Amino acid sequence: MTQATLPVVRLLPKADARALRHGFPWVYANELVTDRRTKALVPGTLAVLEDAERRALGVVAVNPGSKLICRMLDRDPQAEIGQSWLAAKLARALEMRARLFDAPFYRLLHAEADGLPGVVIDRFGETAVIQPNAAWADALIGPLADALAEVTGVSTIVMNGTGRARALEGLEERTEILRGALDGPVPVPMNGATYMADLVGGQKTGLFFDQRPNHAFAARLARGARVLDVFSHVGGFSLAALAAGAESALAVDGSAAALELAQKGAGAGGVEGRFATRRGDAFDVMAALQEEGAQFDVVICDPPAFAPNRQALEAGLRAYERVARLAAPLVAPGGYLGLCSCSHAAELGKFRTASARGIGRAGRAAQLIHTGFAGPDHPMLPQLAESGYLKALFFRLAP
Repeated sequence: MTQATLPVVRLLPKADARALRHGFPWVYANELVTDRRTKALVPGTLAVLEDAERRALGVVAVNPGSKLICRMLDRDPQAEIGQSWLAAKLARALEMRARLFDAPFYRLLHAEADGLPGVVIDRFGETAVIQPNAAWADALIGPLADALAEVTGVSTIVMNGTGRARALEGLEERTEILRGALDGPVPVPMNGATYMADLVGGQKTGLFFDQRPNHAFAARLARGARVLDVFSHVGGFSLAALAAGAESALAVDGSAAALELAQKGAGAGGVEGRFATRRGDAFDVMAALQEEGAQFDVVICDPPAFAPNRQALEAGLRAYERVARLAAPLVAPGGYLGLCSCSHAAELGKFRTASARGIGRAGRAAQLIHTGFAGPDHPMLPQLAESGYLKALFFRLAP
């Protein structure tokens, strides 16, 4: 479809066009004229968005079946969305990551914040994983993969089409290798440790690069320490702590596959003699450890998103409070407790309050010594609060 033939979609008079002009990237279904023609558009269709006075605002991707009905792609209504356009976006994203990191292991593209709404790309050396979480990106996965190979030179590209975001877009789950080949987990060097990332069958893209600076801060606290890493996945905090000189680390997770990868990472880093795992429900394991009288100098809890949306916020905050309440008794006198949230709906103040309440309910007093966020390869779009989701609170507990 040429630019001249793109369909037009229009905002309702009540919609806030100023927010879009000032950088907000989304249009909700109740802000758009959804006549029969608009409803008939195929999910992922590119269109020109106009305000209620028929002034063009830019090129958007439309999904009539989603509450998030339009995503702004380019504020130039004449923009041609294709491989060249995609390559330019990727080249701009790559330039920043190349400045920030010595090795090509990072989030290359962070959705709206990097100008490709609904698209996540993580890079693992010569392999990249694309998560096309919007209908438009799913439809253009071929040009997107070609642009990625053109800009980065990666030899293997994986499409990871799983997760809640795709379901909200009405997209089916599918994972496939678009080019190249994989023969097993990929070793990833980070913070002195080696992680093993399953890029096809693992969670998300296989590894959580966003916690890199928080892993590093926790590792500074862990020298010579006994460390407990709860909701550990492939050993994010525990392996970084061991690489920094922790005396020992115990990783707790419900996934046997994740713990197996953590063990392999410990072996690759030469720290397997100081590393142990325990499989089970994190809440149950923490309760059991308390009954056993276990104590650790550093305890880190990095749970999944308990509050993925506003409707789940109150229940999510109660869950974060419970994590803190169960974790605090496991911290030795004068030790450190790290609590994390990847729920954008649980903003920092509410998460901090829930965490402090849980620590207090456990009968412990604490100082908040550090607040961490996602690394710079996960930039935040200032106009979109949802793009700033990760929070990490580090407390020192009283003797």
